[in-house]
Amino acid sequence: MGALLAASASASDFPLLNALIFVPAVGALIVALLPRSRPDLARPLGTLFAAIGGALALALAWQFDAADAGFQFVSQQSWIPALGISWHVGVDGISLWLVVLTSLVVPIVLAGVDPHHDPKPYTAWMLLLQAGSVGAFVALDLFLFFVMFEVVLVPMYLLIAGWGYEGRRYAATKFFIYTMAGSALLLVAIVATAVLGSPDSGITFDLVTLAEEQGLATNTARLCFVAFAIAFLVKVPVVPLHTWLPDAHTEAPTAGSVVLAAVLLKLGTYGLLRFGLYLFPEASDWAAPVLVTVGVVGVIWGAITAAMQRDLKRLVAYSSVAHMGFIVLGIFAFTAQAVGGSVIQMVNHGISTGALFLLVGMLYERRHTRQIDELAGIQSAAPVYAGVFTLIMLSSVGVPGLNGFVGEFLILIGSFETRRWWTVIAATGVILAALYLLWAYQRVFHGPPAAADRQTADLRRGELLTLAPFVIAVVALGVYPKPLLDAVEPAANELLEHFEEHSGFEVPELGDPVVVDHGDSSGEHDEDGH
Repeated sequence: MGALLAASASASDFPLLNALIFVPAVGALIVALLPRSRPDLARPLGTLFAAIGGALALALAWQFDAADAGFQFVSQQSWIPALGISWHVGVDGISLWLVVLTSLVVPIVLAGVDPHHDPKPYTAWMLLLQAGSVGAFVALDLFLFFVMFEVVLVPMYLLIAGWGYEGRRYAATKFFIYTMAGSALLLVAIVATAVLGSPDSGITFDLVTLAEEQGLATNTARLCFVAFAIAFLVKVPVVPLHTWLPDAHTEAPTAGSVVLAAVLLKLGTYGLLRFGLYLFPEASDWAAPVLVTVGVVGVIWGAITAAMQRDLKRLVAYSSVAHMGFIVLGIFAFTAQAVGGSVIQMVNHGISTGALFLLVGMLYERRHTRQIDELAGIQSAAPVYAGVFTLIMLSSVGVPGLNGFVGEFLILIGSFETRRWWTVIAATGVILAALYLLWAYQRVFHGPPAAADRQTADLRRGELLTLAPFVIAVVALGVYPKPLLDAVEPAANELLEHFEEHSGFEVPELGDPVVVDHGDSSGEHDEDGH
């Protein structure tokens, strides 16, 4: 990947990526140091720092060269020279929109969602969550990535445990244990990859160097990939590693659920792309049948389980399992359309599901229940709320013209080239998504309202302002997704060229009837392209 080695720098010398990490981190420190006598300053000040990060992210997107497939805005400083560890950050088309999404979602929920108590630590943890998530998306050093990957764990645990609902401590502990177990494997694999895969010139944790060298023996690389994959699959999460997610989402505060859905889950799928396909191409090809299987199982299992839920928030949580299964399928289909669609779907899922959690939280504030059988006729009492919920729900279903359709369509059309029967099965998840979401909508919003439902207040001005960016994004990216596609496509193609070069897998062009099985010297094709 010559374009990655010759990583392009920003036209400006301003360390934009460093600022995106340090501005919210410094904001968290300043908020934490506020006097106890002025808790009223915490959220406005925290929102200001988070919003500065959002403005920097928009500047990053504006200055980003969509035609350049390499890493841009690169900043590299030696950190621990004796171990080959550096502060090395950069952004390409795969990570760009995840950075933008993170940097915009946090200030929106900080400004729009009331934590109800202890605003100072709440705000500080949210800012630290923003800093760590951005750091993980831009890290090009394995040790730096691990540090940022772990940084997000602590604030999310404390947000769930401190500001969640009745079962918050159990949910927070379960979240912590699952992710820490995955992180332990990740750390061992990172050390093994750096020690055994570094060039003769000395040990290094630099992602680009290790990916280009491909210095690991085949079996060693496969073992390291398995450890990386388990850590990321826990974070995604996929079945059967998903059981922490419904509890965490259900018991987390509204803002925590939004950030968890929009940002933290993407650390898993992003990790599979950045550190799976790029760092271990042969091992990714070797493990792909298992990974697409668990992805498709997640699509079906998540949808069926969502349909059985009585808690509206838990239903949305299980819908995330289904959506993330689609993304895993797309990543390991190894086509430009599917990989690009997976990146687009990461962003679109964050927008749609984040908005759904906001809406469910707003309903809970009014009715103090999320039980579907205790709600009815909300549409007649709160028509604006019902209209916004309908739009976001249809986006999550994947209705054409809204953002959710774009990623799912690209994943399905790209995956059909190489994972034909898996794709056919996964496509039924689209039908099941319509089933469980429309059925839940019918029960909650239609029918004769009870006395309490008739008194449900409609959206207030502040809530409309909070939801407005999500609504605009849902429509704009559904009608005109070109800015996302233009940035993602070159980076996805470059990644697949690297993958093809080092794995032997023949990446097909769209429209090819089958994919040549690189393990069959006769060049014959099988039904699924293997």
